[in-house]
Amino acid sequence: MALHRLTSITMGVPHVAETAAYYNDFGLEPAEDGWFASRDAGRQLRIVHAPTRRLIEVRIGADTPDDLAAAAARLHRLGIDAHTDGSTLTAYDKATAVRAVVEVCPRLTQTPVPATVYNGPGRADRTGRRAPGILRTDRVRPRKLGHAVIGTTDFDTTTAFFRDGLGFKASDYIKDHGAFLRCSTDHHNILVLAAPVTFLHHSAWQVDDIDEVGRGAAAMLQDHPERHIWGLGRHHAGSNFFWYLKDPAGNFSEYYSDMDCIVDDQLWTPEVLEGAKGLFNWGPPPPPSFLAPEDLAALMTGTHSETR
Repeated sequence: MALHRLTSITMGVPHVAETAAYYNDFGLEPAEDGWFASRDAGRQLRIVHAPTRRLIEVRIGADTPDDLAAAAARLHRLGIDAHTDGSTLTAYDKATAVRAVVEVCPRLTQTPVPATVYNGPGRADRTGRRAPGILRTDRVRPRKLGHAVIGTTDFDTTTAFFRDGLGFKASDYIKDHGAFLRCSTDHHNILVLAAPVTFLHHSAWQVDDIDEVGRGAAAMLQDHPERHIWGLGRHHAGSNFFWYLKDPAGNFSEYYSDMDCIVDDQLWTPEVLEGAKGLFNWGPPPPPSFLAPEDLAALMTGTHSETR
């Protein structure tokens, strides 16, 4: 596909310093001007000041300037203005005011990580040594930004903006509620959720395997048990292992591993998921605060402010 990855997001928060400290603990590497870098993909998260927490920008990688022109034409047919400037295209989703920047940039190549060796019934693939996952002592550092989840008051408009305008592909749907959209071979890079107010639900960060999901969450919770939201579990849409935590601004962040990979669109059939299957395959049930974050009422009424 012409699009090839989610390159970065910019989130606005009322309290930049403490939110930045959280993502440093999460394993991202601080850089200049509010940026944080993942291990394999460089600068992928920028934290800036905003009166309330929100997703300000998503940046998406494309192969050529012709891909930008094609996106501009699709957006025009939807009645959306797009500004092109050499190697970038900028457009705004009318429902959420999120700025999307499509930029010509190289594809991400990740150095393969050896598969974790597991023993199983009648299969002793690892003998005479302990499991590598329990011997690791280094800090968990996310490999790349996988996806962002956007709450929107106009589900159809936001879905059309990313899918029919920018050129994302649909992987799965949650009936009347969600659209899993991809701009890479990952199962999803944007999840659009119907919501009573526009907000950033969570960002998701790839780690090596389920041990890194667990180790990362355990380290984050050691001195801050209040950060826990939901996990450990495995999603149905995307199939990935997950653990969700909450940053000081109220955004969720996810460690994930083992995401479905779609390299041939003709071999993948999107499902319309209903009920719990749209959320997870196994694990503890999601808490009410995951489905409806505790500050949504304040965001809706405008009473969410820089004071706590």
